[in-house]
Amino acid sequence: MRSLPLLLAAILAAHTHAAEPRIVRDVPYAEPANPRQMLDVYAPAEGKNLPVIVWIHGGGWRRGDKASVQLKPAAFNERGFVFVSTTYRFVPDVSVKEMTGDVARAIRWVHDHAAEYGGDGKRIIVMGHSAGAHLAALVCTDESYLKSVGLSLEMIKGCVPIDVSMYDIPTQMAAVSDEAKKAAYRNAFGDEEASHRALSPAQHVAAGKHIPPFLILYCADRAEAPAQSKLFAAVLQKAGISAEAFAGKGKTHTSISADIGKPDDPPTLAIDKFLDDALKAKP
Repeated sequence: MRSLPLLLAAILAAHTHAAEPRIVRDVPYAEPANPRQMLDVYAPAEGKNLPVIVWIHGGGWRRGDKASVQLKPAAFNERGFVFVSTTYRFVPDVSVKEMTGDVARAIRWVHDHAAEYGGDGKRIIVMGHSAGAHLAALVCTDESYLKSVGLSLEMIKGCVPIDVSMYDIPTQMAAVSDEAKKAAYRNAFGDEEASHRALSPAQHVAAGKHIPPFLILYCADRAEAPAQSKLFAAVLQKAGISAEAFAGKGKTHTSISADIGKPDDPPTLAIDKFLDDALKAKP
């Protein structure tokens, strides 16, 4: 018979093991399987019908990795969310329109499979950083992407784009004087103004489309991001959509994302409040 200390240690070890989150990596969300069309799932050890966060990494529309999640999975699992980090194909292999389609396919996978991980596929929060913020905002305003995979915006309960300056591409292109930066934008979005409008989240905002509430985070001291974030928030608010532009004071383009999940981090606290409000809101 085991001694009491050994028995207590065994019980503690079993409890600790049971409490570990479930992590499943490299799940394909499109067929045929493509290494750039996969996602990772981080699910709490227990719970059912939990809301799901879909995270979209950044990287200038041409690089990045779904593994770049820092503290986020653990922080959101602890709060009772399933966390899904997705990747997507890049320019120049595909267009920004096609990569936004990849994000829509990932959301479709989440809708179909969330329950297998304790999640609710009808309560999805879309979040992203940098280029991923642009893709998050676009898929949550231009309903055609989700419609193309048989879904609607109604299941998206909130959107949190983090520090990008391309909510209204024509306005941003006109404001930028740096030719190298303009060239980089053209490489991603093309030369045609019609394409710039089509890929601008602000250009798709309208009342009655079930566009979700937005929390738009940006670095207070970074050029261009504040103006674009405030512009986008104003466009959403004018259409009667709840939107807040929140300045991350003292943050860099990297740290505003990497610090999410830290205790007393102001952007994290803003996200926590936003999620509480968004998930309490009536459909």
